[in-house]
Amino acid sequence: MLRDLVIVGAGPVGATFALALADSGLDVVALDARPDGSIGRGDRSLALSHGARLIFERLGIWSAVAATPGAMTPIAAIDISQRAGFGHTRLEAAEQGLPALGYVVSYRALQAALDAALGSRGGEVQYDCAVTQIGATPAYARVEATRGGVAFELTARLVALADGGGQLASDGLRRNHDYGQVALVGKLALREPHRGVAFERFTSEGPMALLPEGERYGLVWTTTLAEGERLCALTEAEFLAALDARLGEEGAWRTSAVPGGFTGIAERRTFPLRLEYAQRIVDERRVLLGNAAQALHPVAGQGFNLGLRDAYELAQELLAISRDAIGSRGQLAAYARRRRADRVTGIAFTHGLLGIFGTDAPLVSWPRGLALTMLDSLPAVKRAFTRAMLFGMH
Repeated sequence: MLRDLVIVGAGPVGATFALALADSGLDVVALDARPDGSIGRGDRSLALSHGARLIFERLGIWSAVAATPGAMTPIAAIDISQRAGFGHTRLEAAEQGLPALGYVVSYRALQAALDAALGSRGGEVQYDCAVTQIGATPAYARVEATRGGVAFELTARLVALADGGGQLASDGLRRNHDYGQVALVGKLALREPHRGVAFERFTSEGPMALLPEGERYGLVWTTTLAEGERLCALTEAEFLAALDARLGEEGAWRTSAVPGGFTGIAERRTFPLRLEYAQRIVDERRVLLGNAAQALHPVAGQGFNLGLRDAYELAQELLAISRDAIGSRGQLAAYARRRRADRVTGIAFTHGLLGIFGTDAPLVSWPRGLALTMLDSLPAVKRAFTRAMLFGMH
């Protein structure tokens, strides 16, 4: 039987794609490695833009996420500055006429809402499936997989690879850049409420971010592997002192930082930082979505939101064309062209920030400080910059 679409991976991006097509009448199946009824991993936080909220509202799941206790924290403002240099800007939701610039959301709560919506709307998900190979001809794609140790095969007009790792797309057309750094993450307890303000602080080691999560801040500290191991081994008091020293005492940070400071740190761990992206997101009867297409550095929180836009835009395209056109070379080429500006800009913006702000060189410090100052003082430019971060480039 020739299906219309097979989605490999039913994590947040793959499930979003499947849910956007659930009422379409198309023959869609998602294959996921998780056991049925399992979220599949420990909880972590996702930074969602306002544009991502709009997607989830259209799919009818945002209210379920928002109603889950402790699952969602609005970001009312983002404060951006650099250590050991002037320049500061603050992006405000009120300036954009929005309830929030974005949200810090529990992965488990979002996945649970997506799974429940797919189940209630008849979306087919086959769990406990390990996909081993994807092949294609000009007429159809073939997916080979196992479930419970039993091999099976599916054919479809199109295969969307949204498994997150990209291992099945390792065809020599992927590019990798190892930043030689790790992100140290943890949960910071506060003396006073954060009021929904997030911070992005650029240092010579790399960016540091504070994201409001419930009553705490989620910390993302970019550093070297050796320094990350040292910081994880410090006592709580020693770590908080090191954090305060790294954030710096001067200027914009101290005038706008969290009143009263931090009282504790929990759940410290590190993970390596890499940029990985596919040079082509479409191939014969195949399309890459989410981290299978591009996995970005967490600075500016662009990667997951870009993957959601990929999935939602492709779904809208499939809904607007004939069944016979799904997965054709013309359809996939047109999709790749339409997504190119948003994708290239997101990759370049994220990677470029690290090059511009990840050094203390005086010749770079002054112009980047001037850029932050101008961004803060030119409302039209600030508005355009903020909207590009929230909705992408189209």
